[in-house]
Amino acid sequence: MPKNSLNVSLKGADDIFSTEESRQEQQREQVQQIPIDELFPFKNHPFKVLDDESMQRTVESVEQYGVLSPLIARPRPEGGYEIISGHRRQHAAQLAGLDTLPVIVRQMDDDAAVLLMVDSNLQRENILPSERAFAYKMKLEAIERTVGRPKNVGQVVPDYFGKRSTEVVAEGTGESYKQVQRFIRLTSLIPELLDMVDEKKIAFNPAVELSYLDESQQRDFLEAMNDTQNAPSLSQAQRLKRLAQEGHFSYDVAFAVMGEEKKDELDKVVIKNDTLRKYFPRSYTPKQMEDTIIKLLDQWQRKQQRQNER
Repeated sequence: MPKNSLNVSLKGADDIFSTEESRQEQQREQVQQIPIDELFPFKNHPFKVLDDESMQRTVESVEQYGVLSPLIARPRPEGGYEIISGHRRQHAAQLAGLDTLPVIVRQMDDDAAVLLMVDSNLQRENILPSERAFAYKMKLEAIERTVGRPKNVGQVVPDYFGKRSTEVVAEGTGESYKQVQRFIRLTSLIPELLDMVDEKKIAFNPAVELSYLDESQQRDFLEAMNDTQNAPSLSQAQRLKRLAQEGHFSYDVAFAVMGEEKKDELDKVVIKNDTLRKYFPRSYTPKQMEDTIIKLLDQWQRKQQRQNER
């Protein structure tokens, strides 16, 4: 029998014993049980995994039912797997004492992994401004790298023709592309100011304006804000941005602007840090000073009440 005929015959036999169902099963992504210590967080993952009340509820659910929704991860060149989706589930599983987790292992390049990681996490209910800011920035950079790059065989790349990159980022988020741009501006804030945005000590729109100050100017502003114990209004932040652009920004200027009385704060009492420092050790934090003042005021109030009762 000719050699070519033998090859055709063997190939045909393989097809006979391989059903259509089994071939589809081979192509379908399989859920694997992966040891938990072989799973590593996504590089520069912008979403925080907090041990808060929500995490405790997740831990209790995992202890009772296990991890019902598989994680998505990709193989790491150095071994193990990089989590793309499921960081909170992995942390909850660690706290619950699980040894393995259900994982879908998927081969993905860096940009495709970023897009999936961001989109899967943006479905969460409570997302901090800083998380959204860095997530949008990572997605924007991945999209801009993807545009114009040749597609690999089998790779599906969204059609971005005629769209701004920020428009693509905004799709499905409920945000306008301009709002996406404003969120991305927050990534230019120094960490201390960005934390204050997360903690709602600085409102979103003033924070966007402050992001145009350079690092040195932001630190001067932070000091002025602490010394005046005032949060910036939008008009104050816009004025500071304009002064910085005109080359007139300094700590003294920021202190003067932040020390102005706002219409909605005319009934507030503000004691500057320099005044308080005369009465407290240098090691005292603002929180310790506040607690001591409240304690002394409570004592004074009780003393006044006793005198009035006589």
